[in-house]
Amino acid sequence: MSTRTLYLFSSAAPPVFDIARVVEDAQADGWDVCLGLTPTAARWLGPSLDGLAALTGHPVRWDYRLPGEPEVWPQPDAVLAAPLTFGTFNRWALGITDTYVVGVMAEGIGKRIPMVAMPCVNAAYVQHPQFERSVATLRGAGVTVLYGEDGFLPHHPGQGDPAAYPWRVALDAVRDLPSRV
Repeated sequence: MSTRTLYLFSSAAPPVFDIARVVEDAQADGWDVCLGLTPTAARWLGPSLDGLAALTGHPVRWDYRLPGEPEVWPQPDAVLAAPLTFGTFNRWALGITDTYVVGVMAEGIGKRIPMVAMPCVNAAYVQHPQFERSVATLRGAGVTVLYGEDGFLPHHPGQGDPAAYPWRVALDAVRDLPSRV
C-alpha cells in the first residue's frame, strides 16, 4: 500500500499546541503529513517548528513561496483543516486568501481535493451571522465540516478545554473521505 499525503492545516487556537501528537496519530493512520500553519500559529509554535519539520519530513509552511521557488511538498490526497479559528474559517468561506493555508484550501475546493474542516470557536463567535453562512458555504462546496453533535461543539468564552478538542473525530473523518475525483 502506498502512503497517502495529508495536508494538515492549523490556525492559532489552543489545540494547535497538541499538533505533534496529531501528526504522529495521522502517520500511524498511514498518512505522509505536511504541516501548514497560519502566521500566528507559526509564531505560537516557533520553538517547535524545526522539530515538527523533522517529525513530518517536510518543511512546515506558513507563507506563500516566492515566484520561481520549487514546490517542496507532494500533492495532497486530502486536507484536514483543524483547529480553525473564527477568522480563518470565515476567510476560507469568503475566499479571502491572505494566508498560505487559506489560499491552498480555497484552491483545493476547485481542485476537488477531499477536505475536512473542524472549527475551534466559542459560543459567542457562533452567534455572529457569518459563521453559519460560512458553515453552509463550505459544506455546499463539498467540504466535510465537523461542527455540531458529530464534531466540534462550541464552549463558553474562556472555558474551552484544549485537551477535549475532538482530534480523533477529525482524523477518522479524513480517513473515511472518498478518493480524489
